[in-house]
Amino acid sequence: MQTAGETHIIGVVMKGQKTVDLTKGSVWKTLLLYSLPLLGSAMVQQAYSLVDLLVVGNFAADGQRSLTAVGEASTMVNILLAFALGCNGGCSVIIAKYFGAKNNLKVRETVNTALISFAALCAVVMAVGFGVAKASMYLLDISDPAIMADSLTYLYIYLGSLPFVFLYNLGCGICSALGDSKRPFLFLVFSSVLNVGLDFLFVCAFHWDVAGAAWATFISQAAATVLTVVVLIKKLKAVKSEQKPALFNKGICKELTVTSIPIILQNSFVSVGNFFIVKRINLISTDAAAGFTTGFKLVQIANVGVGTMTNGLANFCSQNKAAGEYGRIKQGYLALLTYAMCTSLFFLVLCECIPAQLTKLFSLNLTDEALGYSVKFLQIVAAFLPTVCVKIVSDGVVRGCGGNLGFAVSTFTDLILRVAFVYLLVGVGLGFAGVCWAWAIGWSVSMFIAIGFYLFIPCLRKKKQGNTATTETDVQNS
Repeated sequence: MQTAGETHIIGVVMKGQKTVDLTKGSVWKTLLLYSLPLLGSAMVQQAYSLVDLLVVGNFAADGQRSLTAVGEASTMVNILLAFALGCNGGCSVIIAKYFGAKNNLKVRETVNTALISFAALCAVVMAVGFGVAKASMYLLDISDPAIMADSLTYLYIYLGSLPFVFLYNLGCGICSALGDSKRPFLFLVFSSVLNVGLDFLFVCAFHWDVAGAAWATFISQAAATVLTVVVLIKKLKAVKSEQKPALFNKGICKELTVTSIPIILQNSFVSVGNFFIVKRINLISTDAAAGFTTGFKLVQIANVGVGTMTNGLANFCSQNKAAGEYGRIKQGYLALLTYAMCTSLFFLVLCECIPAQLTKLFSLNLTDEALGYSVKFLQIVAAFLPTVCVKIVSDGVVRGCGGNLGFAVSTFTDLILRVAFVYLLVGVGLGFAGVCWAWAIGWSVSMFIAIGFYLFIPCLRKKKQGNTATTETDVQNS
């Protein structure tokens, strides 16, 4: 029964909730309006660690040492974060599929199952993280004991914040799959402003240095999580189902596992690869480690923005595949590639034109050698940002259409080549330049692999099926 203030969209009920059907309307406009908040959210989320680096690099007692310590700890932080991002990506694709098929019962059951299964995963990751934290820092061959101590401090505090990190990313994934990417972004903006204020308070006023930056991130992430969960609860109340959703669905748990594992493997594999790359750079010099920390962070910001927009494209493709709107998937690929390429070109211009100025934002106390390493990394690697942009966007379509194998193959190829060529090129005498060119080689080869898998997506060779979306009633009667 439809009551006042409710809107029914073939089995989906909304009560003033900003839930969007991505199978309707102009593809270019829909993806733009849907992706911009995701891009903004990624940029703001990167600002968490970026502000940490800026504040400790410029206001800690020993700026370069603290900057390097946060960078070293981030190699492990990114491995831990890979699991949370896998929860986000895997859950959002499954929910988007059922939302596109207008099956509210499965949407609710997916949310319930995801919350339980990923809570268990978070507990395991935390336990393992605390167990191997010290050993992992020793494996990096950090020569300065003070940097080692600061890195461990940052890592231990971050490990304590993992429940908030997992829940925030899961909540964002669910909201994104239901078409609402704006409010999680606004909450993240709020928490980022809070993070900046706490960074200055804890580092500048209290002189907690690296620990202060870590606690600022902890508290700010918790604030964003609480706000996101409140919105998520209200949103799910508006998704009505004729049947009571199961608290845990084994079949959906299997779907979540199959979909999330490639994303977790991608992010963790990349982070593990970067771990060994940092280990090799540490053997060059502490200045090389400091320069790499700043240069890599700037390049990472560009790619995380593109990657997050592509998560939106994966949701778009998943909904449209379920609805039989295959032509919209092709249009979506072109549209998102255009938007993402603009982002990559923007960062390319910045990194090529003012690399020294960008690096100095992190710390005015960097040595000339460290500054030179950062500039070299930016000038070589940034030139290939459009290349990796094509790879990431092509991967997004493949993943949204269920092609997890292709997504994994292109990503693992990139990583394996990068790690191998870092050790090879540095070993034959190219030094730090070998690190930079290893990135270019990995990105270039994996781009062609990703395009190949995109061109062979089966559903893109089909014509529109018409209204083949499975409604909740259809599922119940089958």
